[in-house]
Amino acid sequence: MELSGNVQKGEPLPEMWLRPVGVVRNRIKEPSLVAESGDLELRAKVEKEAREERRVISELVIDSNLAGILDGIESFSHLLVLFWAHRVPPEGRSLIRAHPMGRKDFPLVGIFATASPARPNPICVATVRLLERRANVLRVEGLDAIDGSPLVDIKPYVPCFYAATDANVADWMIQVVSEYYE
Repeated sequence: MELSGNVQKGEPLPEMWLRPVGVVRNRIKEPSLVAESGDLELRAKVEKEAREERRVISELVIDSNLAGILDGIESFSHLLVLFWAHRVPPEGRSLIRAHPMGRKDFPLVGIFATASPARPNPICVATVRLLERRANVLRVEGLDAIDGSPLVDIKPYVPCFYAATDANVADWMIQVVSEYYE
């Protein structure tokens, strides 16, 4: 891998280890956005489901050996959930540029300028509403992960840590939000 900046050419990157802390359980069985033919494609048959993802109730089933890791989480109304988009095939992880939501009327942009799960490390993040905790299971609303997605991490949502009041958003992203999520 050729790198510049603070990483010297030929210097090895540090090794990383991730292990799932749990799994997502919900009714979403197929990804709505997939990497195909060198671009993204929004699958029409699940597009309606994609629009409803904000209302989906999911269970985050935490490894029972880690159940104590959730203590105190009930004090928060919202959580940041990091999950692994496990259904992105290796070829989907090599996309460099894509049309957001697979739409050719949007500009071709670098994959890091999208929220697509098709990326070198398919780590996704979502802000969800915490509805209930039962032992090692969290019931949440608004998670766009598919059933069986491994959970990487969960953090409490703290507005002053994560909200940017002066954020700029690309015009095409504003259109995506208005068409799919409002």
